Amino acid sequence: MPSDKFKNYLHLHLIVFIWGFTAVLGKLISIDAMPLVWYRMLIAACLVAVFIFFKRYSIRVSAKTLLVMLTAGVIIALHWVTFFKAIKVSNVSIALVTMSTGALFTAFLEPIWYGRKMIWYEVVFGLLVVFGLYLIFNVSTSYSLGMGLALISALLGSIFTLINGQLIKTNKPSTISFYELISGALFISIYLAINGSFDREFFILSLSDWFFIFILASVCTAYAFIAAVKVMRFISPYTVMLTINLEPIYGIVLALLIFGQSEKMSPLFYMGALLIVATIIANGILKNRRKSNMEMD
Repeated sequence: MPSDKFKNYLHLHLIVFIWGFTAVLGKLISIDAMPLVWYRMLIAACLVAVFIFFKRYSIRVSAKTLLVMLTAGVIIALHWVTFFKAIKVSNVSIALVTMSTGALFTAFLEPIWYGRKMIWYEVVFGLLVVFGLYLIFNVSTSYSLGMGLALISALLGSIFTLINGQLIKTNKPSTISFYELISGALFISIYLAINGSFDREFFILSLSDWFFIFILASVCTAYAFIAAVKVMRFISPYTVMLTINLEPIYGIVLALLIFGQSEKMSPLFYMGALLIVATIIANGILKNRRKSNMEMD
């Protein structure tokens, strides 16, 4: 029988695989990015609310904490809108590889966020990622809009991660998720209402769109978020970080299998993608060693 640690490790890989599949679902769903995210956040919020109800968790938080959660919800909504828009205007491979720069954005934002000095290798890795993006951009300038949107999405995702890193210390994952999803859905609702998008056609979706949106909201959002936090209690943050970096690889392989020719890129693209992913993994390894050395001192 496999050990509990091994089971949790396999569970983590399943979660990362699910996150990689999110991009594929974004391509399969025919509606635009804004309504797609609205449906995703609203349905996921309802599912998390049901989970909280059955678990009988309290969702009371202070006014200050609530404001932070609502702000984070708007940020994650914009993160998802730009991410899915990047997929719509380019392809899954371009969006996922560019999105993987989020780890480096976090590395540069952390010194500002926590008031520490910049580490020399973070600057070097940042330059390597820029070079990797340059190689990818040279594949075809027709993907420039998709790359630009994915970079914005990666930056927003990094800010969201830093905010959640503080919130998770004193709040339940389900509570954080509920308020963030609700505020994101409300934010998009206001935009769509002002834009006059809530017409009859907005709510008429194909059966396949309804199916894929429900999978996106339930499995890829509500389940994956809560499950990821649970797994992190049994596996070291270092192992979690390295495994999460496999997300673009899982996503690209899935996209190649499902979409075929439209996802095939030139060797230069894969060189750039490999450079970016390898840089991010190397950054994680050095961070872990540095943290271990500081704890020993």
